[in-house]
Amino acid sequence: MLGGLAVAFAIGIGLGESLHDNPTDGGTQTLVRTLDPLALVPVAGSDTVAVTVTTEAP
Repeated sequence: MLGGLAVAFAIGIGLGESLHDNPTDGGTQTLVRTLDPLALVPVAGSDTVAVTVTTEAP
C-alpha cells in the first residue's frame, strides 16, 4: 500500500512539473469602457408636431 502511495505521489509530482513547464496562454481579456454621450444637433427644417386623438366612449 505504501508503494502505491509513493507511485501516486511521483505521478502527481511529474504531472505538476509538466504543467508548470508548459503553461497555457493568458486566455481572453475583457476591457470595459464608459462612453460619454455626444451632443445632439437639431436638424434644420424640422418642426415638432403634437397630435391629439379623442374617441367617444360607447
